[in-house]
Amino acid sequence: MSQNEKPTIMDIARITGLSKGTVDRVLHNRGEVSKKSYAKVMAAIDELGYEPNLYASMLARGSARSVALLIPVHGRGSFWSVAVAGVEKAKEIVGPLGIDVEVFEYDQRDIASFRSTGQKMLESEPAGVVLAPMFGDETKLLIDNMKKRGIPYVFFDSKIEDDGYLAYFGLPEFKSGYLCGDQLTGGLPVDEVLVVRLQRDPLRQSDPTVNRRAGFKAYLEEHNPDCIVRSLFVDPDDPDRTDQELSAFFAAFPGTHHIAMFNSRIHLIVPWLERNPALARRVVGFDNLDANIAALRRGTVSTLIAQHPDEQVSLAVQALSEHIVFGKNPVRRDNYMHMDILTRYNAEYY
Repeated sequence: MSQNEKPTIMDIARITGLSKGTVDRVLHNRGEVSKKSYAKVMAAIDELGYEPNLYASMLARGSARSVALLIPVHGRGSFWSVAVAGVEKAKEIVGPLGIDVEVFEYDQRDIASFRSTGQKMLESEPAGVVLAPMFGDETKLLIDNMKKRGIPYVFFDSKIEDDGYLAYFGLPEFKSGYLCGDQLTGGLPVDEVLVVRLQRDPLRQSDPTVNRRAGFKAYLEEHNPDCIVRSLFVDPDDPDRTDQELSAFFAAFPGTHHIAMFNSRIHLIVPWLERNPALARRVVGFDNLDANIAALRRGTVSTLIAQHPDEQVSLAVQALSEHIVFGKNPVRRDNYMHMDILTRYNAEYY
């Protein structure tokens, strides 16, 4: 065998004097093998540097497994569409381990949809789950079900503090909100701030940005304690209504010149702001969606705090796969990703 050739099962059989079938049973843990034969095979593996094809061996045993990604229904160019792009990248890495990824989608404005999709996901018997918590109490019930079934799970984008998650990949939520406060005010006195929020489910049980808001408020309490923070809820599917509510708000509070939005959809209020350019001095949002970047380049949005949800999903799938196949836990449980500050001057290089 030349230096460049990879050793095979036949090579191990030749060195040990055992049959190919016996070597195969040792490598794949199938059937009874004597201690003497087992020791011979292990010694040959060390000598030859044999690396088994895990994917092929798992498929041969019918044990290829699936990781589930639980995510909202999404349109092209949305935050979630960027996140799902991480699946293909992950598949290239975990496919050889016999891991597939199945995506389950729910309506993020409908708690019943989340519940039924979660149940469908559990019925598929995934080997692990990647999810971004949306409905807090309902997510906790789903997590309890996963724990009972012994299904490991990884959070991305945001997380629920509990003692069972394998890992988290995403921004440090509280600190990202704190950073938003700094970018919005620059540490200078600001009298009034508008926080634009999305209308989600009717009971507001879906609140994925709660920790970002907490960090934002902490910054203001520390650096600008007299600042008044007002909230305005807008319907992401009704731009005309959004325009009307913004007009009504600024008619009532014309002294508000600083606006923050903690989700990925600052672009929803951009059309109104561009028709009323004198009202907003600073506008800060999150995530480098195409519509957000375009508004940033035009100067309507002052700053974007960006992340890479595709990278988060890919790393989450990889961490789960290594845990499933090798029993390996991530080096760090909380894997905080970098917070990138984008302005009109550096956005084109991101």
